[in-house]
Formats: sequence, C-alpha cells, structure tokens
Amino acid sequence: MNAPLNHPLPLLDLDVLRTFVAIAETGSFTTAASSVYRTPSAVSMQIKKLEDILGRSVFSRDARSVKLTTDGEMLLGYARRMLAINREAVSKFIVPDIVGVVRLGSPDDFGERVLPHVLKRFAQSHPCIAVDVTIDQSVNLRRRMDDRALDLTLFTNSCKAIADGGEVLLTEPIVWAGAKGGGAHLREPLPVSIWEEGCVWRAGALEALGREGRDYRVAYMSAHTAGQRAAIMADLAVAPLPKSFLGCDMVELGAEHGMPDIGNYSLAMVVSPEASAPVKAVADHIRATFEVLRQTGKF
Repeated sequence: MNAPLNHPLPLLDLDVLRTFVAIAETGSFTTAASSVYRTPSAVSMQIKKLEDILGRSVFSRDARSVKLTTDGEMLLGYARRMLAINREAVSKFIVPDIVGVVRLGSPDDFGERVLPHVLKRFAQSHPCIAVDVTIDQSVNLRRRMDDRALDLTLFTNSCKAIADGGEVLLTEPIVWAGAKGGGAHLREPLPVSIWEEGCVWRAGALEALGREGRDYRVAYMSAHTAGQRAAIMADLAVAPLPKSFLGCDMVELGAEHGMPDIGNYSLAMVVSPEASAPVKAVADHIRATFEVLRQTGKF
C-alpha cells in the first residue's frame, strides 16, 4: 500500500538496498547472503521489509530461480545510484589519504573466476586506488615480481614445494575432469588437454600418469581454462583442473575410472617488501575475500 501523501515518505535502508542489489546480480538469495555476510533467512527478512515499505514485489521466485519484477528493475537503478553516492561520501572521510596505482598479477584461471568479484568490491571501498591487472602464467608472474614490474601477485604452486616466500590463500585437490557421459578417459592412449611447461596442474597430472604407467597423448593445448573446458565438453580429452572448477556438465574422474590421483595444489600471494599503503590495502582485501570463500565452502 502506498504511503499517504500527507505523511513523510519512508526512508530506504542502504543496508537493505545492498542486499537487494546482491540478489539481483547473483540471481540467488543464498549466494547473495554469503556476499553480504548474512544468513539466507536474514536476507529474506530484509527483502520482505523492503517489499512491505514499497508495497510492491521486487522479485519473482520459483524453486529454481529468482528474477526481478518490473518494479524491481526500476528500483535496481535507484539502489545502485544511492549506494554509489553513499560510498563516495563515506570514502571522503574514511579513506581520504589512500590514493595510488597498484600493479596486481594473477594466473588466468583465478583472473577469470575470482578477480572480478574481488576488484569490484575493492573499488567500492577504495575508489581512489586504481588497480592495473596483468594475467599470465605463474612462473612469468614471479619473474615480474623479481623484476619489480608488479607490486603483488597471485600464483599457483605445487603443495610439495615451499610457497617460495608466498602466503598460501587456499589449497584444494587437482582432479581429472571429463565430459558427463563422455568416453575420452577410456581411449588408449589417453587424450589429455594441458598447457606447456611451468603449469602446476600439468606437472602434477603428468607425474601421476607416469607413476601409473598410463600411456597418453597431448590432444589439446590451451593456456586458458576456457580452452580446457572446450576440449572437455567436446569429449576430445580429459584435463587436470582444480576441483572447484568443475562445471555442471563435467564429472570428476577417479580411481573407479582408471585415473590416477594427482594431489593438491595451492594458490599463494606474494607482496613486495616495499609495499605502499594502497598495495597493502589490496592485499588485505584479497586475504579477506579468500577467507570468506573458504568459510562458505566455495573452495
């Protein structure tokens, strides 16, 4: 019900609007709940409060999806503008002195899956810091750090090796990925999709195949996880991937499929010893993001 015109209009809670935008962007109450650090039930209560104030439904929901209503789409534009103005105003008082450019390196796989989320949230909290990103292989990123061409970088590392001065952010298994219902793993020699020397996943996979005496051939080579996925989905090859990278149309191939165990890998971060305040701010934000991802079971 609309408020009578002779009464003051209600004020919208920015915290509720932040939750509303998170749901609209993720299409999920559960995913949005983890991003705003609330429980799903608390998020549902916030949206009910918002809809009660407006007297309109902002989402249409069924068992599998959440979509904006026409009123919700109109509100989304206002919500984003209100949150942006709030961030701009608050940043003038809270982070007025942190200004600069940060040169960040990342492997392709995490640059695609995690960095967009990290950088978006960082830009919201630190609008005066610009982050320039370099995507490359881990071995090249470490060289760039040694040459002082980067201020900090993420890099993948074998769990059998010391992180080489890096701070481990996560550890997870590398698994054999195949197409759901596919038969690539049954072929002899085994068709494998990998990249060239320097890739931690490649090293672990080929070591495992050698240990088991399994014949293989490199059927597909790609430096990008998108290419690896294409080879898997076409059932051209199997590929070593982090377990969290498996898509809904992929399956993990284990001992029951005749595939050897590869082991784990780690993602680490190294920060320049001469790190400035902006660099330290980016590093702290990355640490906090991966802690949330671990706590929510994303890795």
